Amino acid sequence: MSAPDPSTVRLEGPWTHRDVSANGIRLHVAELGSGPAVLLLHGFAGFWWSWHGQLRALAEAGFRVVAADLRGYGDSDKPPRGYDGWTLAGDVAGLVRALGERRAHLVGHAWGGLLAWSVAALHPRVVESVSVLGGAHPLALRSAIGHSWWRRHGQARAMRHLLRFQVPMVPERRLVAADASEVERLTRSWSGADWPRRDGFPESMRRFRHAMRVPGVAHSSLEYYRWAFRSQFRGDGRRFAQSVADRVAAPVLQIHGADDPCVLPDTALESAPWRGPGSRFALLPAVGHFPQLEAPARTNELLTRFLRGE
Repeated sequence: MSAPDPSTVRLEGPWTHRDVSANGIRLHVAELGSGPAVLLLHGFAGFWWSWHGQLRALAEAGFRVVAADLRGYGDSDKPPRGYDGWTLAGDVAGLVRALGERRAHLVGHAWGGLLAWSVAALHPRVVESVSVLGGAHPLALRSAIGHSWWRRHGQARAMRHLLRFQVPMVPERRLVAADASEVERLTRSWSGADWPRRDGFPESMRRFRHAMRVPGVAHSSLEYYRWAFRSQFRGDGRRFAQSVADRVAAPVLQIHGADDPCVLPDTALESAPWRGPGSRFALLPAVGHFPQLEAPARTNELLTRFLRGE
């Protein structure tokens, strides 16, 4: 089976696709609506389409909504380097400015949430607010993994894929084998019990599996995890931790699934010391690691009210 062309992730809809130059690379975005800017940042194995339900809902609520393919994903550039926290945060901050905006509301899922929180710490002038779905503050996640390393249950066990992803080449091959069936296996294992039984799940899996098979995506997506792990033993990781250690000035909304087996609810709650004034936490029952896809109506309601300051 031949690998798909990157342009095939530019799925049709009411949105507009375009390329934006930011931080020295080309980033593909899908955009809809007008008003205050909202920048949507997907997580591992996703791409801009992860937010198709939020693009429509937030645009209808009066926002300019931009869903990006992060560095290494979808139809964005896939350079050999730049998957460290510093550079990725610079991508997002540069994208806000390249869109012609002074500030934007950042909404991120999982890895995208880590980036949104990092941008608020490293580039606070471009951040209006931060919303994190299925994620935690980088230091809360690191602490939870470290404290539970030797336990049979806990955050370290929940993220044991972090260690598997450190091996060269083998994880890349596994991600794309059998039409990227590993993407569906991971998604099923991280979601709540209900979503895989609903009508929208097969379409989501077709989209995600196709996007993972775009040349370069499997390797790039794993480089995020490799830097996150290996930097813990290097000076750049310690400097990054120090740079994001302070409480951010922006308000933070955390939306988390009560059944999330990947980033545990307790880990998400432990992010409280880094949330700015006016922050909120919403725990969604019977939802796993993908609130925007598993419970789109409730997620859209929470996001809209928060972004409006209600």
